[in-house]
This record gives sequence, C-alpha cells and structure tokens, in this order.
Amino acid sequence: MLTATTPLSQQSARLNPSLTPRPYLDLTYQLLGIFFALVPVLLAIHFLNRDPGNARDLLGLNTRRWKFDIGSGVALATIIGIPGLGLYLGAKALGVNANVVPAGLPDLWWAVPVLILAAVENAVLEEVVAVGYLVTRLKQWDWRLPTVIAVSALLRGSYHLYQGFGAFVGNAIMGVIFALFFLRYKRIGPLIIAHTLLDVVAFVGYTLLADRLNWI
Repeated sequence: MLTATTPLSQQSARLNPSLTPRPYLDLTYQLLGIFFALVPVLLAIHFLNRDPGNARDLLGLNTRRWKFDIGSGVALATIIGIPGLGLYLGAKALGVNANVVPAGLPDLWWAVPVLILAAVENAVLEEVVAVGYLVTRLKQWDWRLPTVIAVSALLRGSYHLYQGFGAFVGNAIMGVIFALFFLRYKRIGPLIIAHTLLDVVAFVGYTLLADRLNWI
C-alpha cells in the first residue's frame, strides 16, 4: 500500500472483510481466523510459564483487582480514543493515511457478534504479545526501560503501517502509553479492556452507522 502508485489518501484499508459470498461458510472462516490468530497468545503464555514462571501473575491476568482493571480500561479507552479519531482525521486531511473501512461483513445476524469477537482477539493478541510478553522478556534481558518501551511501541505502530503513516504514529503513541501502564501496574487486563472497547466502537459502530459516517 505504501509503495503503490495510487496516492495513499485515495487508497482504502479494509478490516474484517467478508471472505466468501456463502454466509455460513463466511462465518466459519471468520471464526477459524479468530481462533488461529490467538495461537501466538498461547505460545507467549507457555513461554512465560516456562521462564520465569507463573505467567498469570506476571501479566496480572487474574481477578484480584477487577474493579481497577475495568475502571482503568475504560479510562484508557477514552484517553486514547478521542484524540486518536482526531489524529486519523488530521492524517487523512494531510493525505498521509488511507481511508480505513473498519468492517465489511454482510448484513446478517452473526456480523456483530463476530466483530465483537474480532475486537477481543485483536486486543488479547496485541496486548499479551506486544506488551505483556515482549516487555517482560526484554526486562528479563536487562534492556533499558526507554528501549523496552520504544521497541514495544514501534512494533505496534509498524503493524498498522498498512493503514498509513497516521495510523503508525497513533498506534506508536498508544504503545508508549500502554507499555508505561504495564510497567507501572503489572496488569495486562486494563489494556485488553481498553483495546477491546476501541475496536468494538470502531467495528460495530461503523457497521451500524456506516451511512451516517461517510464524513470519516
């Protein structure tokens, strides 16, 4: 996309597209895609259980502070979401971001549940691997904290470069905030909650209100 001859501002980045015109086969593909995308999460937890051990406590994946997890997750989603929309619109206006289409599933009963599952999958995958596992492992190797934060943030930003430079910058900033939060509180749950909320609003909101959101 970045090397295409068409200007970036005239390109579209399509998320959650329909994979086949046959509805129930499409549903099957969507669910299988979500399932297999979570395999790296299981591997990351397995590796942390082996060394240094007890991945659940290392990542804060427990219910000991569930009120804190929910409250801080909602707060993080608000802090990231509103400025993030402004950054996206600004990047589009400058021509450095593609037009992001958050969802392209057919208008069927299973579309919204699948989009919610996709949002959870994205959140669990990115936060457990790019923050929880990566930050824990780099700290274990005695990397300096600024470098740890930068690597985690740049990985997140690079993963979204297909959407344009605005998405790269926005997600890198999000990566810095999330890495700092994890280093401070040692809990990945709030990050998963925040990321899930952001994606649910984007995916489901676009699906339900696409006709009214053509200005985005």
